[in-house]
Amino acid sequence: MTMPVKHIATGEIHQGLKGGTTGCGFDTTERPSHWTNTSKPITCSKNGCKN
Repeated sequence: MTMPVKHIATGEIHQGLKGGTTGCGFDTTERPSHWTNTSKPITCSKNGCKN
């Protein structure tokens, strides 16, 4: 099961895993310091995160 991850610079919360790929396709391993795990609701409206 995936946990939400927050992109620190934008504040946007995606479905996915830190150290993996978000639901909408961002690779969180490219810049791991830009991502953090969170328990907040997903705010990304792209396919794969919200849908």
